[in-house]
Amino acid sequence: MKVHVDFEMTPEEARKLMGLPDVSAMQKKLVAEMERRMMAALDSTADPDAMLRTWFNWGNQGLEQFQKFLRDSAFQPGTTKDRQR
Repeated sequence: MKVHVDFEMTPEEARKLMGLPDVSAMQKKLVAEMERRMMAALDSTADPDAMLRTWFNWGNQGLEQFQKFLRDSAFQPGTTKDRQR
């Protein structure tokens, strides 16, 4: 037997229904701080590419591990609508 239920609700209503905390204020503060830091970094360097390389300095091994993670995730079975019979 299959039962399919659709709920029409806003993300705020879904968050409250599941009992999750409201982190929107914290998210706004974090985004503002990230923006402030990025602007300060852009002001201090003329090369945005160099700035991004320092922020995302994974090196070869880190990049390979990230690619392996993506590849492995793509081939793991999941529960999606595509797999329903």
